[in-house]
Amino acid sequence: MRSWRNWKPWSKASQLPFPRAFEVGCTLNWMRYTAGLTTKIAGKTLDLSIPLPQGARYQAWTRKEPVGVVAGIVPWNFPLMIGMWKVMPALAAGCSIVIKPSETTPLTMLRVAELASEAGIPDGVFNVVTGSGAVCGAALTSHPHVAKISFTGSTATGKGIARTAADHLTRVTLELGGKNPAIVLKDADPQWVIEGLMTGSFLNQGQVCAASSRIYIEAPLFDTLVSGFEQAVKSLQVGRGCHLLHRLTLWFLVRTATKCVHSSTMRRHSKQS
Repeated sequence: MRSWRNWKPWSKASQLPFPRAFEVGCTLNWMRYTAGLTTKIAGKTLDLSIPLPQGARYQAWTRKEPVGVVAGIVPWNFPLMIGMWKVMPALAAGCSIVIKPSETTPLTMLRVAELASEAGIPDGVFNVVTGSGAVCGAALTSHPHVAKISFTGSTATGKGIARTAADHLTRVTLELGGKNPAIVLKDADPQWVIEGLMTGSFLNQGQVCAASSRIYIEAPLFDTLVSGFEQAVKSLQVGRGCHLLHRLTLWFLVRTATKCVHSSTMRRHSKQS
């Protein structure tokens, strides 16, 4: 489903050893880990040193309780893994959650929600709503009964969510985009570095928040590394994600072009009417 719906290369979506384990395998590991947290969320008892009244002894204790309804907004690039990053901790803490996947890749989380229902999770605990960020996402992040927002996506959208959440003092976790550098020192093994840079730069077509989008190389290794990296890039095969040999797909370009065509058509019809 991942390779079919958003053209994710099969080697990144399947459950075979890394890098094929990147989404499905990592998701399973995360689910096993967070399932164990259900018995480990507890408060603390603290001895306090308070001078007055003289001779008195005090204790303070804390108890952790579910915050309430959690809203999770998930991007298109890793809808299963990032979606479950948000779902599992919320459920482990005793919260209900509403997940809004990207409008372009909603099928994965919809299927996971079906499986959760079949497994016995009560209705209303694990919920998935689909729609655009402008409508559906805005409704979730501005709702006064949402106690926690977890968002993964662009910096611009994250800033807007933070401003909206401030109106209700809603707790917010934002995982936003970055411009990540790779630093290569002169004593590094060129072949090993090239293999690492190929993964860091082109994993999921480079559409990853942790992608290596800048490379700094010490001068003695510069020419060798640039030449080897250039040859490695030229060897990449582009095509549909379901083909085992295709490491790059055109999903993002197809998705963007489709949105531009739809937008242009809507503007044209609006002018005509």
